[in-house]
Amino acid sequence: MAEEDVPTLDEVRRWPATVSVPKAATALGISKSHLHALIKRGESPVKVLPLDGRHRVVTAALVRLLEAA
Repeated sequence: MAEEDVPTLDEVRRWPATVSVPKAATALGISKSHLHALIKRGESPVKVLPLDGRHRVVTAALVRLLEAA
């Protein structure tokens, strides 16, 4: 993933309350498949909500993690 593809913390703060796994993965600088694997193993570094058979990442949790980094 190219560094210019990674959103800034300020950009992430403006995202909706929940985002897709692929979008969250870009903010974390990891692949969507890696984040999906972490979610499946119950090891996601951010809060994830199962909605309509899919997972949504809670943006506030993503922001907190990125602020701590």
